[in-house]
Amino acid sequence: MRANRTSAIVAAAALAAVASAGTARAATPAGLGAPSACRPANHLAKITQDQASSGHVHIRVTLTAPKGYAACRLAGSPTRVAFAHLGTTLDVTAGRYGDQTTGVAFGPGRPVHFDIQVPNQGHGTPADEASFTLRAPDGEIPGTSVAEGRFEVAPGTVIGPVRPGA
Repeated sequence: MRANRTSAIVAAAALAAVASAGTARAATPAGLGAPSACRPANHLAKITQDQASSGHVHIRVTLTAPKGYAACRLAGSPTRVAFAHLGTTLDVTAGRYGDQTTGVAFGPGRPVHFDIQVPNQGHGTPADEASFTLRAPDGEIPGTSVAEGRFEVAPGTVIGPVRPGA
């Protein structure tokens, strides 16, 4: 009886190992390795205040990727940028500035950031969230990334290109 129970436990463990290996293969297409850090679900985004310049407030959005994700390339300013406060979308449309073509490496241990430049007119609207679509050198990356943090936006807000570093 003891031998049968031991055999059943070994067989169950082997079946569990095969099942989990099948699940891992299903999550990552064969031959592609780790999932891309550029996909919205695979990175973290954080908003912090940056140094002000003449007539503008700068907000830094920093993207980091945890270990286990594949490095990728980003380029230009994010598109489809929307701002929200306490879950309500704000009526502020952001433009872009700077070089929109230079590629930047992004992945674990290689954070990137972009700038939200807001005119400092004293009439800013409070915000706590920015959502955006990242761009690769050959086009948009599907999905919407979200960053949270306290800041203000105003008409005339523009988004700078992705740059290396935190």
